[in-house]
Amino acid sequence: MHKGIFITFEGNDGSGKTTISKKVYDALLEKGYPVIYTREPGGSEIAEKIRTIILDPKHTAMDARCEALLYAASRRQHLAEKILPALAEGKIVLCDRFIDSSLAYQGIARGIGIDEVLQINEFAIEKHMPYATIFLSVSLETGMKRVNARGELDRMDQEASDFHRRVAEGYEKVKQMFSERMHEIDAEADMDTVFQAALKKCEELISAYE
Repeated sequence: MHKGIFITFEGNDGSGKTTISKKVYDALLEKGYPVIYTREPGGSEIAEKIRTIILDPKHTAMDARCEALLYAASRRQHLAEKILPALAEGKIVLCDRFIDSSLAYQGIARGIGIDEVLQINEFAIEKHMPYATIFLSVSLETGMKRVNARGELDRMDQEASDFHRRVAEGYEKVKQMFSERMHEIDAEADMDTVFQAALKKCEELISAYE
């Protein structure tokens, strides 16, 4: 592989993004692929500090546009400090969330507008969009049941069910906007089935990219 490949994982809360993306990372690493795993918000020291501010349950007074800007700021630092250097080294970057999350959560669910949030993030990422996105599809009911079973919930988890419904609606719009890079997987199935499907798709994407 001469240059790196950037693959993101997206989906509603409770879709299993973190679990599945980490399992795919472990499997690819075991198979000898030059892969790294990272996440958003966060992924680097400064970006993780911004994550703490964003997700702190005590920060209920946070303005929607402030939230959108903080996500974009975290994304910029993460991209500059971790993602781009890894891609320059020819590595496969698996990232739990990226720009699509902001479009769905802040653009639609917060009511700011997809175009407005896209503009903020285009400034932040300078055209460095993912090569492909694994979208883990799960019903709102299943997703929220899984979220509530976690125990400790962050500020976004604690939002009302109507907010999470709007997030799901936002993701439908985002999938249409970027249909050429979206690869949808049914995440209602058991974890191993979802994992195997995601791993197979990632290996296909990597093979096609080389």
